[in-house]
Amino acid sequence: MSLVMIIEDEEPLAMLLSYNLEKEGFDVATVNNGLNAVSEIERLMPSVIILDWMLPEISGIDICKMVRSKADIKSIPIIMLTAKGQEEDKIKGLSAGADDYVTKPFSVPELMARVKTNMRRAPLFEEKEKILTFKDISMDLSERKVFRNGHLLHLSPTEFRLLKMLIKEPGKVFSREVLLKSVWGENIFVESRTVDVHIRRLRKNLNQYGPDYIRTVRANGYSIDENNLSSPDDEEENC
Repeated sequence: MSLVMIIEDEEPLAMLLSYNLEKEGFDVATVNNGLNAVSEIERLMPSVIILDWMLPEISGIDICKMVRSKADIKSIPIIMLTAKGQEEDKIKGLSAGADDYVTKPFSVPELMARVKTNMRRAPLFEEKEKILTFKDISMDLSERKVFRNGHLLHLSPTEFRLLKMLIKEPGKVFSREVLLKSVWGENIFVESRTVDVHIRRLRKNLNQYGPDYIRTVRANGYSIDENNLSSPDDEEENC
């Protein structure tokens, strides 16, 4: 049975989430102190993490960054659950490595749907393909590893799925709507700006060891293209 970890210091909310997750058939573990969160994640290896932003001692943002920096747990999907609903807050949460962002007050059925969707994206459910390559970028889909010019890249699960979609069809322009449906799921509402945030993070990771191959097509979307000569930051602001 799949384990969902709730990292939340408000006991009534943690109990509400636990009750509804158990009704859906999940095992549940709760952590109420941010200082213990990472060690508990490493010990229990949950399938999905529901992470509150505002925690005692250490913030959910910092926990998210720590998880993404550790090879053994970096691929676990993280749903950020917070009262911070401004666009800049969402961008900050996603940039820290969260795969999904839910604001309080929230719909319990929608959150349950997001948990299931993120769980389907976890490594356990990835198809066992072999290797995808584009120029100097190599994706090992069974090991969920990405290399560029021999350097191992540390991508979040969402960045991995975005890159996989782009590399499978080089030169094809994918609209934000197509990327949202394919990477985040048909029945999950995510703002189109979320795609831009994750593409920016993916670019930053890829471009450490080579030129920028991700092309922004203004008012259309994104593709991966060896002839990309665009200025990604300028285009993202205007597309």
